[in-house]
Amino acid sequence: MAASEQVEVELKFDVDAGHVAPDLRALPGVVSATPPETFSLDATYFDTENLDLAGNKITMRRRTGGTDEGWHLKRPSHIPGARRELQVGFDEAPADGEVPEALSAPVLAHIRARTLIPVAVISTTRTVTRLLGADEEPLAELAEDLVTAQSLLPGGHCQQWAEWEFELLSGGTTKLLKAADKALRAGGGREASSASKLARAIGATPTVHEPRLSKRPTALELVVTDIALHRNSLVAYDPLVRVDAPDAVHQMRVACRRLRSVLSGFPTVLDAERTAHIGAELKLLAQILGDARDSEVQLELSESLLRGENASPELRAELAGTEVTVHDRALRAAHAAMSSKRYFTLLDSIDGLIASPPPGPDADLPATTVVDKAIARSRKHIHRAQARLASFAEGSDEWEEQMHTVRKRAKRLRYSIDATEPLGKKKYRAVGSAAKKIQSALGDFNDTRINRTRLAQIASAGNLGGPDMFVLGRIDARLEADGHRAIAAYRRVAKDL
Repeated sequence: MAASEQVEVELKFDVDAGHVAPDLRALPGVVSATPPETFSLDATYFDTENLDLAGNKITMRRRTGGTDEGWHLKRPSHIPGARRELQVGFDEAPADGEVPEALSAPVLAHIRARTLIPVAVISTTRTVTRLLGADEEPLAELAEDLVTAQSLLPGGHCQQWAEWEFELLSGGTTKLLKAADKALRAGGGREASSASKLARAIGATPTVHEPRLSKRPTALELVVTDIALHRNSLVAYDPLVRVDAPDAVHQMRVACRRLRSVLSGFPTVLDAERTAHIGAELKLLAQILGDARDSEVQLELSESLLRGENASPELRAELAGTEVTVHDRALRAAHAAMSSKRYFTLLDSIDGLIASPPPGPDADLPATTVVDKAIARSRKHIHRAQARLASFAEGSDEWEEQMHTVRKRAKRLRYSIDATEPLGKKKYRAVGSAAKKIQSALGDFNDTRINRTRLAQIASAGNLGGPDMFVLGRIDARLEADGHRAIAAYRRVAKDL
């Protein structure tokens, strides 16, 4: 289903009903203005019974009237003062009036298995004046709104108010926005009492709880704050994975692993028995995402391996052809898992953990005390893995597998140290940097190992001619050299732990 998205940058002001807006044609860059045009807009707003969308500063509506009637989803933007607006016209929406999938999919991580219901109806008489620049370029739009809103929540009531909205268009600038803000305030505009019409219509909402660290945080405060940070990342990447955005699968998988690392890295801060199921579910989700990520990586590696080589179509198909099919299948499996009741239950469990964390025996200890213990324990595990590595013959299967173990433990240490970032302690950073370099170097080595195995399998199948076999040999030699460089990089930093 087609949908269009744009970033909306606007100012909003409360005004007295009937108060005339100032003439904005003197603003910088404005050459002329269109005659005022009046529209009647009728919108129904949807949310869950718990107001999960409103609590995350998201609005979903179905609106008739005006130049953009249809379904609209507004979400926060990384640009200060801006929002992202996703639109689906009625001609592309379900005929039965159901919420279009193009609007519900991006917010599934918020609404989960809960039903969307009407929570407010808002009628607006809107008078629009468009400001134009040179060659009639649209710069901005001033909307003078007279609003009637009826909350459909239990105990909801009807309200009326007037407001002004000033929105930048394609040719608008920050300079124009600042000048308009000054002019509209001078002309009678007051600070908006609510961020949106819906917020004013339904009143206070259960805004998502974000933990804050005290000056001398306990271990529990640090752990819960870190869990909330990675929960936010998981939810943020959810809609991007659903549209296969670049790097989204990787980042969502990282969020899962970081959440698990907090639970496993600080096992005595939270009640281990009451959080074990969350760790197990995160592990499963990471594995599902991992299948999609691994095939994604193989596609990228296959393309890079053949870059600059005179490879035949047959060789290219051998290296990359099957990976496309594997990736598509893995991505469909990830999407199915992310639309399941099990996934939504996991998200609910993480939210419940943040809101009401079950304390473990070390919950009230100073955060730095528990962090020091966790880092010392993690470093000890790495040293043991390195000692075991030294007992194997270099290049043997056991040696290569143990290298992978060292990498996983270095990654766990890195994640534990990342969790200390809110504490602002510099003493952890050197060890964290070494762990990151080890993880990166051994990750590069593992990639060369996997790809050399793939090349050997392709060569042994006997389906390629002499020129392609020569190309395979060149690629294998490059990978072998890359592997030696990766091991050398590891050895340079291994002692820093």
